[in-house]
Amino acid sequence: MKTIIIDIAPPLLSEEELEHRMNELESLVSTYGGVTIVKRVQKRFTPDYRTFIGSGKLDEIIEIGTELGAELLIIGNIMKPAQVWNVNEHIRLAKSKIQAWDRVDLILKIFAIHAVSPESKLQIELAAIKHMWPRIFGMGMELSRQWWGSKNAKWQGETNTEIMKRHLREKELALLEKLKTYQKTRSLHRENRKRKGFFTLGIVWYTNAGKSSLFNVLTKKWVLAEDKLFATLGTSVGKMFLGSFWKELSTRNEETEDFLKQKIPPTPLSKEGFREILINDTIGFIRDLPPNLIAAFRSTLEDSIESDILLHVVDAGDPWIEEKIKIVDETLDKIGAKQKRIYIFNKSDTLSELQKNNLLLQFQNLEPIFLSAQSQEGVSLFQKYIRSLLEKNYF
Repeated sequence: MKTIIIDIAPPLLSEEELEHRMNELESLVSTYGGVTIVKRVQKRFTPDYRTFIGSGKLDEIIEIGTELGAELLIIGNIMKPAQVWNVNEHIRLAKSKIQAWDRVDLILKIFAIHAVSPESKLQIELAAIKHMWPRIFGMGMELSRQWWGSKNAKWQGETNTEIMKRHLREKELALLEKLKTYQKTRSLHRENRKRKGFFTLGIVWYTNAGKSSLFNVLTKKWVLAEDKLFATLGTSVGKMFLGSFWKELSTRNEETEDFLKQKIPPTPLSKEGFREILINDTIGFIRDLPPNLIAAFRSTLEDSIESDILLHVVDAGDPWIEEKIKIVDETLDKIGAKQKRIYIFNKSDTLSELQKNNLLLQFQNLEPIFLSAQSQEGVSLFQKYIRSLLEKNYF
């Protein structure tokens, strides 16, 4: 799908920041399956109140898009419902077939494509409905022009706007009822794990930080790992094994089984005597992640935010590492995640020793752990660190 992308940015934003924003927007388009054919940046302090980018700029985009056969216009910002409506109406009146979306529309479309499990499909549908609610009011004037009455109306005189609002309300209630079953199941699973004494780690990350690759290495469990934003949705649970309990018994002279039980939390053991740690993997975060999407995925995110410790996975080679750490941490604070966070600087094999030392100085308050899912450098040290937390009765 040929796509035009445009970003509205404050005039004081640096060229590097502008490039970063546009690259991320282009990556989102690529993840959706589109091909960016035109990129534009408009610097202005305040968006146009009607069309966000201004009617003159919109006419220019329509002309270019029509000439190049564009099918989609992505405005990389969060727009008001009326603005989205006005832009598409302006395009329609210009007799163009281009469809306009804002950043939220694009992210919701990507999630809809990548949703695999029945639960995630329901969650996306719920988020889309919540996103549609305010847009009904933006479309209300046009819909009200249409003649009253419809075969879908419950009573004569019900307007098309009212019919749509009623339909969405009924659909939303039905989805919430279906999701209650999944929420209850998840809650029971979490209670069962706590009852059995499982120590849990929850992975959180800025999308495309190499989280899925790390999850695969730690748990020996395969999940899709692609160089795309939001390549995976939903959650996965895997086990990480931390050395043989029975081997430790045979190598510690003065320590008896009773002594070890006092010193080490009663985490479950496999048949081979390995301590089992559960790792929860969930969806990634991104700048301006739609609140409705976070709300719809609340029960899924709870698997991670109710873990004993959060593993905040970061792409160590990302030039925008500081900004992305901040975005993830702020999102976690908003959803009430208060437990200890361990910062995993992934892809460390791409860094020189000087770069690692610079990062250690820059983020010394985070006490980052460097490792690489690709080369498995630092993985064993990370596992030893987790074992030390267990032995200190951390939780």
